[in-house]
Amino acid sequence: MRYVSTRNSALHLQASEAIVMGLSRDGGLFLPEQIPNLSPAQLEQLSKMNYQQRAVAVMKLFLDEFSEEELAGFAQKAYQSPGKFDHSDVAPLVKMDEKTHIMELWHGPTSAFKDMALQTLPYLLTASLTKTGEEKTVCILVATSGDTGKAALEGFCDVPKTKILVFYPKDGVSDIQKLQMATQAGENVGVCSVVGNFDDAQSGVKQIFSDAQLRAQLEQNGYFLSSANSINWGRVLPQIVYYVSAYCDLLKQGTIKNGDVINICVPTGNFGNILAAYYAKCMGVPLGKLICASNANNVLTDFLKTGIYDRNRPFYNTASPSMDILISSNLERLLYLLSGSDEAVRGYMQSLADTGRYEVSPALKEKIMSVFASGFCDDEKTLKTIADTYQQSGYLMDTHTAVAYAVLADYRAVSGDNTRTVVASTASPFKFCSNVLHALGVEQLEAGTAILDQLTKVTGKAAPAPLAGLKGKQVRFTETAEKEAMPHVVLEMLR
Repeated sequence: MRYVSTRNSALHLQASEAIVMGLSRDGGLFLPEQIPNLSPAQLEQLSKMNYQQRAVAVMKLFLDEFSEEELAGFAQKAYQSPGKFDHSDVAPLVKMDEKTHIMELWHGPTSAFKDMALQTLPYLLTASLTKTGEEKTVCILVATSGDTGKAALEGFCDVPKTKILVFYPKDGVSDIQKLQMATQAGENVGVCSVVGNFDDAQSGVKQIFSDAQLRAQLEQNGYFLSSANSINWGRVLPQIVYYVSAYCDLLKQGTIKNGDVINICVPTGNFGNILAAYYAKCMGVPLGKLICASNANNVLTDFLKTGIYDRNRPFYNTASPSMDILISSNLERLLYLLSGSDEAVRGYMQSLADTGRYEVSPALKEKIMSVFASGFCDDEKTLKTIADTYQQSGYLMDTHTAVAYAVLADYRAVSGDNTRTVVASTASPFKFCSNVLHALGVEQLEAGTAILDQLTKVTGKAAPAPLAGLKGKQVRFTETAEKEAMPHVVLEMLR
């Protein structure tokens, strides 16, 4: 299967080349030229498999360069190795009521959904380096709104022929997220906070990729750049798996019959997570509405309702910081998929760069609205949702999951659509202790990692082992840089 750029459909690469490159040098994102199909019979077969086997079967459809044996080895190391995932189902479904299930995507080594892909990506990338004959060391640049950074650092820690540098917004992540990154072990890792918000960090990384002079200088030093953000197709592909797997789990349980339609609700900022659900739908998984849940940074909500993308608006630091994003990179892939035109995408992205906004054609807007629903939730409602859900069912959710849960309730109330829905739960509540405790009525908060024990004492629930293990860890990374100084930080790491 060949891969093309959203901004140049004449560029054809093998999957290994696209994964190694990460971001196309024209600024576009790589995506498969075709979307493979999953028949009802194949879904029935997948329902009898475990998560690792499903991952191999789904990824193989997109990665014809890779053997099933290779992919099986990757899946085993990613999802079954000791100390990786603390639940045998990897992405278990929790039934909330007769029509609602929560898919917990945070049972991996950093307690966030990014582990679902970033435990696989290092194996995909290193194998791709071999397949492409690349001999230079890859430097992986990551911009994170909180969870991708730690998951990428953990996934690539001490992986041969790789270095990884993570940039995060200085005041835009939770204390636990910051501590996870700042204490990361490994000889090949680096972490730097950026003055500004996630969009500043993300645009800074993209500018580094587009800097031909900087790339040439790095090549002279024996390095080339790639990415572990969801701009890399190797990040999006493993995320498709868990939507296929969720449907298969419902089949296996007898909750649904093969062919029954379910909806998906996803808290999203950069659009990668919900884009993976769209790919699963295009493959033939019977998914109905894809409900995009935003926080107060509701640029996606407005776009999905109006067809106008406008980042010229206030930026809010919210209780769900991983969604504090105004430039949703993966939306570009959806625009290409639905328009079929790299020319149109180039126009939209140029308008976004020049004016901060663009408006899609009426035909494209109609296609988008036929698949996606949207809504947003402010902090007050987010915290109320955490409290109400915990009081009513004993289920404790983090702030991002609460955004999705609240938006789903609003969507059902307005639309009358009570289709069975799977809500993507993207992080452990222990990653956002202060806001979860505030939601539960606790005003006086413990400092540092003691807040983990405080949340345990209040709820009776144990912190995931990776977070509990932060106690006493030494802080290694304290550097802060302006956005304009990010290239210098890269050069210093790769001297």
